[in-house]
Amino acid sequence: MTIRIPPIQCLMTFEALARLRSVTQTSEELCVTPSAVSHRIKQLEQVLGTKLFGRADFSLTTEGIEYLAHVREGLATLQKFPSKNATPGRRKLRLAVTPTFARSILLPRLKQFSEAYPEIDLTLQVSIPLLDVEAEDADLIIRFGTGRYADVEHVCLVKDDVTPMASPAFVRENGPFEAPEDLVGMPLLRSPLEPWRTWFAANQLDWPEPVDGSQFNDIGLMCDGAAAGMGIALVRLKLAAPWLENGTLVRLYERHVPSPHAHYLCWRTGTMERWECASFAEWLRKTVG
Repeated sequence: MTIRIPPIQCLMTFEALARLRSVTQTSEELCVTPSAVSHRIKQLEQVLGTKLFGRADFSLTTEGIEYLAHVREGLATLQKFPSKNATPGRRKLRLAVTPTFARSILLPRLKQFSEAYPEIDLTLQVSIPLLDVEAEDADLIIRFGTGRYADVEHVCLVKDDVTPMASPAFVRENGPFEAPEDLVGMPLLRSPLEPWRTWFAANQLDWPEPVDGSQFNDIGLMCDGAAAGMGIALVRLKLAAPWLENGTLVRLYERHVPSPHAHYLCWRTGTMERWECASFAEWLRKTVG
């Protein structure tokens, strides 16, 4: 009896598509056309005589789930015996990140990752949840919030403290700022990402959240506005590091209080089975934690 073994390229395509759930990403990872991905899956299903994917979102059938385990086991076994002359293929990783986190925390450190993992091509995509701007097909997502994310797995990356900041010229013209009450009558820049009530409550100020004045949906833009002398911004210390270091912003007070929110790394179930995703996640936690 002759046993027909599916072509290795079909097995690799099946594993990649089951993992990525995107024909586009699969074609890019394997350096083939999207039509080649579809053809290989169809060929594999014909050889096996069963459907592996049940719906348009590339969710696996019961048979597909069972077969995927065997395919991964087989591919893992083959990878234990690489050719000495083989060169590792490049892997692609898409990261969705908020603008100011990327500018202040990630980009200054990203060269270290590129040097440690030269075989990984990282694509950064902007994500602004408040405006429903979501990066498409991102492998990993950095979110800022409370950490209550039922739709994804996640881990806390960075916690931070907040404190009022303004430009040196603004402080000279309107200071000195010696007590929290000195903020009375001052133009307070607003952002739904960092409400002033955090600072007010920590300093026993029974003040309502400001409803007047300039408002920003991006912390980096708010920092730029404060640096331009528009008013006082409540900013996280780590995010404000570039402005503090170049002297365009200064702290009004020595005291800082914990922000009720933090930055989280989020991913869909199964993502960490890809070594490039797991490697980046481990590197990011060690680097910014």
